[in-house]
Amino acid sequence: MANLQTASLDPVIRQRIIAFVPRLRRFCRGLTRSQDEGDDLLQATVERALSRISQWQPGTALESWMFRIARNLQINAYRAAAVRGVVVDIDTADEVRAGDLDAELEQRSELAAVERAMAALPLEQREVLVTVVLEGCSYAEAADILEIPIGTVMSRLARARGAIRTFIDRPAALETAL
Repeated sequence: MANLQTASLDPVIRQRIIAFVPRLRRFCRGLTRSQDEGDDLLQATVERALSRISQWQPGTALESWMFRIARNLQINAYRAAAVRGVVVDIDTADEVRAGDLDAELEQRSELAAVERAMAALPLEQREVLVTVVLEGCSYAEAADILEIPIGTVMSRLARARGAIRTFIDRPAALETAL
């Protein structure tokens, strides 16, 4: 069915969707905390959007509508995972590239700390952080995408930033205490 709708899809809308895919990919990867799961969510989102394009209201933000589809699909996946239990992927070590080994290891350590901190955030805070910080949406756009009041966006973002700061500073605080 998606193929039939895609064939009759307005070329302008098709181009908007294609141009939006990189931002949507970042959003999906941020929600899932995984490149592979993010790409799966991206595919499901685009498929859902194409198969239900008739539900989109012309004159409204197509991109916000697709963000909401991704968010709703992810919420459904979390609910399903709660019933099934959580699947944990085993992280594999990347090969270290040539260059300044100490600087690269420190950079990887900092990136890993940020990734762990984001993974520890509740979904509500993580989705606001991804929408505002990674996607660069305004608070008003984030409120529209996430279907929450703008004040809630601001408070969740503040809590998320504070939690990440605390999480990252914790090892430093432990070192100075020793």
